[in-house]
Parts: sequence; structure tokens; C-alpha cells
Amino acid sequence: MLKSIYKLALMAALTTTTMEGLAQKTPYELDKNGNTTVTYAELRTYYDKLLAGRTDAKLIDIGPTDTGKPLQLIVLSKDGDFDPQSIKAKGKAVMFINNGIHPGEPEGIDASMMFIRDILKAEQLPKDLVLCVIPVYNISGMLDRGVTRANQNGPDAYGFRGSRQHYDLNRDFIKGDTRNSRLFQQVFSTWDPDVFFDTHTSNGADYQYVMTLIETHKDKLHPKLAPYMKERFTDVLYTRMKAAGYPMIPYVDSKGETPESGLVSFLESPRYSTGYAALHNTIGYMPETHMWKPYKQRVESTYLLMKNLFEVAVAEAKTLVALRNDIKAEVSDQQSFPISWELDEEHVDTISFMGYASGKRASAVSGKDRLFYDRTKPFTKQVPYYTTYKPKVVVQKPKAYVLPQGYDRIVELMQLNGVKMEQLAKDTVLTVDMYYITGYKTYPNAYEGHYPHHSVEVRTERMEIPFYAGDWLIETNQPMNRYIIETLEPQGMDSFFNWNFFDAILSQKEYFSAYIFEDTAADLLAKDADLKKRFDDAKRADPKMMEDARLQLDWIYRQTPAYEKTHLLYPVGRML
Repeated sequence: MLKSIYKLALMAALTTTTMEGLAQKTPYELDKNGNTTVTYAELRTYYDKLLAGRTDAKLIDIGPTDTGKPLQLIVLSKDGDFDPQSIKAKGKAVMFINNGIHPGEPEGIDASMMFIRDILKAEQLPKDLVLCVIPVYNISGMLDRGVTRANQNGPDAYGFRGSRQHYDLNRDFIKGDTRNSRLFQQVFSTWDPDVFFDTHTSNGADYQYVMTLIETHKDKLHPKLAPYMKERFTDVLYTRMKAAGYPMIPYVDSKGETPESGLVSFLESPRYSTGYAALHNTIGYMPETHMWKPYKQRVESTYLLMKNLFEVAVAEAKTLVALRNDIKAEVSDQQSFPISWELDEEHVDTISFMGYASGKRASAVSGKDRLFYDRTKPFTKQVPYYTTYKPKVVVQKPKAYVLPQGYDRIVELMQLNGVKMEQLAKDTVLTVDMYYITGYKTYPNAYEGHYPHHSVEVRTERMEIPFYAGDWLIETNQPMNRYIIETLEPQGMDSFFNWNFFDAILSQKEYFSAYIFEDTAADLLAKDADLKKRFDDAKRADPKMMEDARLQLDWIYRQTPAYEKTHLLYPVGRML
């Protein structure tokens, strides 16, 4: 009897708590001007109250972020199943929303609070789709509250773009320098979302739109997924948002100074969240509201786009899951992979653009010409739209890659992303193709804790290389092939090589002393006529070498057995 009374009392208490949670207003809603965004403390309290006692929603602590506070994941699942493997086995789709990667762009944080509450309140959880939401990704940035975005119109106060280590987390999805990134990659790989939505606010030109949209670029997606995404998702979202009073335009990245010069489709490399999602064959969207529109409009449009994407994903859940399963099998067998792209300027479309007239006038600060937009002169006109990228480098996949075990960070990132790997059981000599790095450029200024490389050139040599027990064999017969190939091929846009993971191979470990090697070099030239001819040809071809005695000695040194064969040798083997 007492047990029954206790159980009834507990159920009543939970029901009361749940109803109170569903009645909650967010700080944004409580501000009659709609110019307030939630604080981190308020966010935690809100979700604790909203989700208390529910069997169809769960708040999961993933692990400590760079500020020690946990990265949290909210999962909404109609049948109370919160096991990602079980959910996938049931054939359910997963939609994943990420908020606050830049906490100075907080619309998604506030919109998600209302969206989750409204779904739960209306009992609208679908049976074929599970919703995952990160309430705030960059917690440290959210705690660093102020007004650091000089060009932004509200809210009254908001978070900071950088993480606690001063990283831009939306540049960290390959290199994984931060705890936050590594936790995110763990979540993404574990839940394997079918649809991804990462909320942002845009800087840049002035125009009439409140909402612009970045979508996973068609030329980087699987050829079956790209047209499906456009027809069944993107086109529908544009139609719905226009009908709701928030017409959209693709993210405004101008070819020239102003949008009338032409819009260029944004090619998101894997350092960005939607580019990273593409490596997993996931449909990705990055909404970018306009910074100078009122905060209320920015939150409303984000909420509407989030709601519309959710409804479309629910309708397409079964089809999308089946399609992605087919694509994963095809990627496992795929032989040829583009790993870098360039804009195809010969293919130009047009797009209707609602902008403002622009011009130049004297700056009140410098007296020099400055750009301005005149909001009293709106226009709608057709502008050039560059939306096609062509592959710049294409590689044929090897049967497997062999990665020396000492590259621990790469091993960790591969495992976080669900790459299947196995360690060699014993020391062995393998015949593999190896790359020599024959050319590369390095950006001169620090960028996100690195000095990245680009414009990489390689030469391939087939070699017999000793590998050792514990080195890693990574076969390319798996759904994660795109991640494997785009990170391990040094010419990839965001390869591990370009992010400086292999920089030790770029410097020599042994050198020569000129005062001794002078005699050796002279003797070599005197005894080897072919060497002497090649030496003279090299000097004539390089005026800098002709004038530099040290460079001349270095050229001869590199022709001798003393020159180390591992200098510029990329250490990852390609088994054919």
C-alpha cells in the first residue's frame, strides 16, 4: 500500500515538474523587444527543468570540454530508446543540430530551446526519426559574455567566438586540437546523423535577406546524394521559408566587392562542420542569418528553418536512411576520389538577388573612398552565380594505407571517426608506393595554431619499407573511405599533412660541413662527367643557385649516398 502511494506521489511530482518545464519561457521570449539571449547558467537550468521526468528525452553528458564543463547532448526519441546502435538497427533516421560553435552567434541556442519545448509540448515526436541537439558547443565562449562583434545588431550581450584556448572551433573538425572537437567527432561518429544543422550568423555585404544558407556542396557529395538533397530538401526549404516571409539566398560570398559582381557557392572544406559532415556522407546545412538584421528576426527565421528541416527530415526519413546505406556500400567500393577542387568559372548560372544599391563616398575617418549600402534603394536583379567546382586533384585509392604507430594523434582521430584499423602482428617488409614531397607552400601567418601548407606536389616511388608490429593497417574497403583518403593523401585540401602533422619530415637531420665537403664535392665532379654536366645544367637553370656557393654544395650533397633518404619522404605507405 505504502509503495503504491509512494509511486503515485512520485508520478504526480514528475508530472507537475514536466508540465512546469513545458510552460517555461526562454529569456529571449521574456524580453518584449526580443533582444536577449540566454546565459549559460540559465540554459542549464532551463533544460534540467524541461527534461525532468521525461521518458522520451534525455540529457547526456559526453565529457569535459576545454572549460571543464561537460559537452551535453539532448536526445529526443519517441520510444525511449537512447542507444544509437539500437536506433540505427531499427532503421530510424537521425537529425543532429549543433548550436553555439560561435556563441556570439546565438540564434540557434535560443531557437533550439523553444523548438525542443514546443515539440515535447505538442507530443510531436516522430516514430522514424530521432533528434539530437547540442545546446551549446563552445561553452567557454558562451561564458565569456560581452559585445565583441562590432558589426552585429544585438542581442544586448552574447558570447565570444573563440574557445578557451582561443581556437575557432569551426576550423577544428579535422585537426582536432581541442577537447571540444574530439568530443564532437566522437558524438558524430557514434550517432552517424543523416541530416546535420549547424547554426550561425553571417558577416559581410548588406542585403535584404535575413537568412542565408550554406549547404553541403553538390560537387563534393556522392552523385546520388547531391540531387536527392537538392530536390527533396533544399528546394523545399527555400519554398517554405519564402512562404513564411523569410526568403533565403545561398550564403553571400561575392566574387567581387559587392554581391552584384556575382555570388560564388561556398566550398566548405572538411575543417568546417558541414565539410566534415560530407566526409560521412551526411546532408549538412549551415544557416547564416544576417548580422545587421534585428535579433528577433534572426531567431524567428532560425526557428522556422529548424522546424521546416525537421519536418522534411521526418517525411524523408525512411528514404534517406536507405539511400545513405546504399551510398556507404558504394563508397566502400569506390576507386577514384577527388581530394581538392577549384572553381569552374566557365560554368555560370544566374540567381535572383534582393540587395541594396551600393556606392563609394569619402570616409569621415580617413578621407579615403569607402563602400556603403543604401537601404532606401532596394533592388531585385539577376546576378551571376558560380556554383560549380571541378576536381583539381584526383587519386586512385590504394588497397590499404600503412600508418606508423608513432603518429598517435592521427590514430586517435581515425578511431574517433569510426575508421576500421588493425595493427600489424609482427615486423615485416612491405612493397608500397611512397610519396616524396617535391613542392609545397606554407601560409606565412599563424592560423588556428598552425602554419598550414597548400599547393602540395608529390613524386611517387615504389619501395620496400620495413614496418613494425603495432603499426596500423587501414584498408580502404569501408564506408569511411572519404575521411581516410582526404586526410591521408597529402594533396587533400585539409589533409593531415597540410595541417602540419608531418612537418618533421620537411627538415634534414644530417648536414655537411662546407669546409670539409668542398674537397669531396670537387673530387666528385672531377671523377664523374655526368654529374658535372647535371651540376652545370642546374646552375644555368637557377640563377639563385649560380650565385650561392652553399646552394651549389647542397645540390652535390643531395646526389651522394650521405643524403638521407627519409628527407621529404611522406611516411604513410600505399599498398596496391
